[in-house]
Amino acid sequence: MSDPENLLLKVRSSRRNLIKVGSLAAAIVASRMNPARASSGGDPGACFLLGTRILTAAGNRRMEELAVGDLLPTLFGGTRPIRWIGRYPYRKSAPSKPWVRDVLPVRIARSALAPDVPHTDLFVTKGHALFVDGVLVTADSLINGTTITLYEACELDELEYFHIKLERHDVVYAEGAPCETLQNVDENAVNFADYLREYGAPETEEARCAPLLSFNGGRSEIRSRLRSAISPWIDRRQKLDIIRDRLEERGIALLRQSELA
Repeated sequence: MSDPENLLLKVRSSRRNLIKVGSLAAAIVASRMNPARASSGGDPGACFLLGTRILTAAGNRRMEELAVGDLLPTLFGGTRPIRWIGRYPYRKSAPSKPWVRDVLPVRIARSALAPDVPHTDLFVTKGHALFVDGVLVTADSLINGTTITLYEACELDELEYFHIKLERHDVVYAEGAPCETLQNVDENAVNFADYLREYGAPETEEARCAPLLSFNGGRSEIRSRLRSAISPWIDRRQKLDIIRDRLEERGIALLRQSELA
């Protein structure tokens, strides 16, 4: 690549990140003026959307078809049985109204993480972590506007999420993508009483299988974008910045390929 082409790519990357800074700042101001509240119970935490296919020892099966005792290949613990499956249903307060943003899933498009990973679109809650480059990263920290986006779910009046509890926190494969299992059981699940009857009160804090990276609010992401904006000349990015930037560049490249095809 020639020096002028390299400089052009640097300028484009810097400009893109500075535009993101402006958008994030505007979103912070807007949220303060009109704070959103989820009438259906708030943030669903880390979960898979209804219909997500999970890799089992017998092949891929839809999330809602799984049962306690089914064996799942995991990244760290070998093949492990499902201990419990939490359910988190949400309904719109009125069909004509949009969903509150707290409960919307993130759409991770086919091949967003790597070639054929995931192998079809994957939908998880914003707080659900994916295993990328040796760490867990929350889905909302990877949103890039192309291959990883917030799914508005306008056509749906119900959103139902599920999560898998194993004996220990681990990574399983959802639509071919490595995703975390449920770390801590809480009362938000509609079937929490089933867990309580079977196992008693859950542990207050279970150890994670890998470090977790996430932006802690809009200001944190603004600082990240500023680090990325100057990175072509002075690279002070942290690991989460680097992962997000790499997947964002991949998303742009895939979008251009689809436009040319």
